[in-house]
Amino acid sequence: MVFCIGIMDSSATSQVQPLPADRFYRTALIFLVLTSVLTLAATGKLDPFTSVLAPTVILVNAILFWRGTPFVLQQSTATRLVVAYLFVFPLDALLVFHNLGSATANPVLYAVLLASVHFLLFVTAVRVYSATTDRDALFLAMLAFAAILAAAILTIDTYFLAFFVAFLLSAVAMFVGLEIRRGARGAVFPPLNAQPDRERRFHRALALAALTVALGAVALGAALFFVFPRFSAGYFARAGLQPSLMSGFSDSVELGRIGEIKQNTAVVMRVRTGRRLNYPLLRWRGIALTTFDGRRWTTTEAGKENRAPGDDGWIQLFSERNLQAPPAAEVHFTVLLQPIASDALFAPAQLIMLRGNFLGDSGTYYANSRRSSVVLYPSGSVYNPYRNYAQIRYEGISLVPMSRPQKARFAGTDYPDNLRNLYLRLPSSLDPRIPDLARKITVAAHNPFDKAVIMEYFLRNNFAYTLTLTGKPGKDPLAHFLFDTRAGHCEYFASAMAVMLRTLGIPSREVNGFLPGEYNDVAGDYIVRASDAHSWVEAYFPGSGWIPFDPTPPSSSDFSGLMARMGMYVDWFQLNWNEWIINYDFAHQIQLSRSVRQGSMDWSESLRAEFRHLQDRGMNSLTSWQESHGQLGLLFPAALVFLLVILRFDWVLKFIRWLSLTWQLHVSPEMRDNSMLASRLYAEFLRLLERRGFTRAETQTALEFARSLPVHRELVPAVREFTDLYAQARFGDKPCDSFRLRALLEQLRSLPRPH
Repeated sequence: MVFCIGIMDSSATSQVQPLPADRFYRTALIFLVLTSVLTLAATGKLDPFTSVLAPTVILVNAILFWRGTPFVLQQSTATRLVVAYLFVFPLDALLVFHNLGSATANPVLYAVLLASVHFLLFVTAVRVYSATTDRDALFLAMLAFAAILAAAILTIDTYFLAFFVAFLLSAVAMFVGLEIRRGARGAVFPPLNAQPDRERRFHRALALAALTVALGAVALGAALFFVFPRFSAGYFARAGLQPSLMSGFSDSVELGRIGEIKQNTAVVMRVRTGRRLNYPLLRWRGIALTTFDGRRWTTTEAGKENRAPGDDGWIQLFSERNLQAPPAAEVHFTVLLQPIASDALFAPAQLIMLRGNFLGDSGTYYANSRRSSVVLYPSGSVYNPYRNYAQIRYEGISLVPMSRPQKARFAGTDYPDNLRNLYLRLPSSLDPRIPDLARKITVAAHNPFDKAVIMEYFLRNNFAYTLTLTGKPGKDPLAHFLFDTRAGHCEYFASAMAVMLRTLGIPSREVNGFLPGEYNDVAGDYIVRASDAHSWVEAYFPGSGWIPFDPTPPSSSDFSGLMARMGMYVDWFQLNWNEWIINYDFAHQIQLSRSVRQGSMDWSESLRAEFRHLQDRGMNSLTSWQESHGQLGLLFPAALVFLLVILRFDWVLKFIRWLSLTWQLHVSPEMRDNSMLASRLYAEFLRLLERRGFTRAETQTALEFARSLPVHRELVPAVREFTDLYAQARFGDKPCDSFRLRALLEQLRSLPRPH
């Protein structure tokens, strides 16, 4: 017999009868290979051409198999193709290195990995069209498993779990079918393809068995995953092989660039706060920019310092005593940050303390947090010096300032010299209309704080927010925004306000970060996307410190509806997947074991309390009933004794068996002729003989047991006739004579028991 994953050779099928589960086995193998290839394509790390071509090649083979018209490569041709690709491999690795590997921590390793994946897909495609034996099928299964392993390296997304379960189900089904085919070789069996209904039932049974085994393997694997000791960090501690750095968001801002990011809906980070933060100016603060040259904002590195953690892993950044104004609230948060093209760490408002695994190497989260450090800039920006090539997780404590402190109105203009020198700088070629506009719109204000509030109101209500800019900004995009288009992105609004405040002698700076995003009340976290990238302004007032202002008009966003709600559950699953699967380490094991222990203690205690409550309630009800009914109260002990007698002699089960047997004997003729009914009657027959002292040994057949009974004039003929009828119905493919069998049972019941 010729194997071929697509179909058997027609000449072979005309001479050799197909083995049982043959079609089931071949279908499972096709799904196994297809699932592994789709998993690799879904990682998003392959080039578009490979992502489309590889699954298409497998799907074409599946269609040919279904139609019965296979295309089979000769083994020699397949070998030549694989050997020829070995000469293409170095060129492929070089192309990957130049086009895709530049944004990774290890470009050479990443290029070799992707080139190896391309080679793996090529060998799989060639083998799919040239497989002719079961040995080739096993080789295909190993290639599919290698593809799953490669996908696990390239992605950590939740969809991998769905693909892996599908792969596991296909693998179990394939090996079940393979073992059935192996066991059937050389055996005599009825042809299933001649009985389509029987073949379909057989395939459904195999599918159910494969599903049961796969689900059991997933459950057992999950239990071992959580229980098996962990002595290193999770996946996040590995070297980053995922070059998905979000472009556009960097450590400097050019007017118009954030508008490009805001059209991207990819998730940048998730911030778990446990509750919705009711703060009107909630922002995830990242980079504070100090210098504007007319087109681009940058920040100075003067005065930056490294901050090391304490013994508990926490890094002290600021002290509450250093704040010039009392905070409005304290926020505890945990951030899961995706790789972006910036080393900035994001936090709400004034970040006080920080702890996280920024190293990215092996070890537990808490062990690495004690060895991690960050870079703190004088502007309050915090940077990760180890590069964010992979997802990082950190937690922190921030103080949220009052949004509009009244004492800021009486702050005055006594600014420190270092702030004047840095935060009052203006571009050398500033359009003179900009200072005139600033003085014009704030003419009614009598203090710096009121001027900032009026300017914020003016920009929010007299200019339009748009992601589609018209016209050429020229050499001075800020003047083009203020006097020509009067519409732009958020960085235009923030830049305009910061520059105009500086023309009025008020220290100010532009801040880049993200809007709060969408709050997920299911997971208790904020979903922050690239489209939430935002710029706003911070202005300094003596005695109150830096106060945030947002001159950008609000944009409408609607997160209601069924799909939005479903998305929240998906995000909750993704958050827990990253927290408890991808980043699972020894610290998580300790936390899980404590939670399980405390939960089990609480559950057992509540169960015992509920049982005691029900017991006391039942005893009180029984006592009051007995007292109120007098002598009738004696009926309950009598009923209890009667129930114990029934249970002792198994009368309930005997009645159920008798009722079930009687029902089967009075249903349709098809049920009465069923061979399974003969088995039920024979079991009743054995129980009757056992009462008379005749017990069938486990090694005896029905006929051997009948012949072993002692000679009895009335017993032996009934026993032998019953045994013959049972054997004919059970093994001779004859209809069950249920009426005669029942008559023989009644005859046996009427016989006197031996003394």
